[in-house]
Amino acid sequence: MNVLRIFLADDHTVMREGLKSLVNAQPDMEVIGEADNGRTALQKARELQPDIVIMDVSMPELNGIKATEQLKRTCQKIRVLVLTAHDESGYLRQLLQVGASGYVLKKAAAEELINAIRVVAAGGVYLDPTLAGKVVGGYVGSRRLRGTPQGHDLSEREAEVLRLVAWGYTNKEIGSYLTISVKTVETHKANILEKLDLKSRVEMVRYALRQGWLRET
Repeated sequence: MNVLRIFLADDHTVMREGLKSLVNAQPDMEVIGEADNGRTALQKARELQPDIVIMDVSMPELNGIKATEQLKRTCQKIRVLVLTAHDESGYLRQLLQVGASGYVLKKAAAEELINAIRVVAAGGVYLDPTLAGKVVGGYVGSRRLRGTPQGHDLSEREAEVLRLVAWGYTNKEIGSYLTISVKTVETHKANILEKLDLKSRVEMVRYALRQGWLRET
C-alpha cells in the first residue's frame, strides 16, 4: 500500500500535535515533517518533498499564501491543502490562484479533513462545503452564472457547469442546481475539457480563476 507523506505547517503546537495524531492514525498516511512558520515550512518541504503540505494561512515570517506561492513555483508536484480558521472567500481565491489544491476550515470535522487529503492526493480540488456553498448559492440565485467566456465555443449551460465545478460542487449537486441528470453533467464536463484543452478538474478551477469567475461581486 502506498503511504501518503504529509507535512504539517502551523504555528500552534497543539494544533500540529492533534493533526499528527489524526493523520498517523490512518493506515495510508504518515506525517514526515512539520514547521511552525512559513519560511521553515517552505525550506523543509523543498527538502523532504512530501505528497501533501497541510498549510495554515496565518503564520510568522512567511504567511501561508506566500509560502504556497513560492513552494508551487519550484515544486509543482507537491499538493497544498490549506487548513485555516479564515472563512473569507478572498483567502480562498488567493490560495487557489497561487496553486493550492484544497481549502478546509479548522472547525470542520476530522473525517472531512481526512477526506480532503485523499481528494487532493488523487489530483482533485477540495473546497470546504460551507464556504463554497455560500458563494455559489449566491451566484445561482442571482443568475450570475449566465454568460460564456470570450474566445471559446462553450455553450451557456457548459459555462454554468464549469463555474460550479470550479467551486467544488459534485456532479450530483450540479445536476440538482441545474435540474439535469448526473450523466448530462458528466457529458458537459467532458465537452468542456475537450473544448478548452484542459486535462483535469484542477485545470478547470485555474481556468475559472483566470476568467475572474470566482468572486462574490
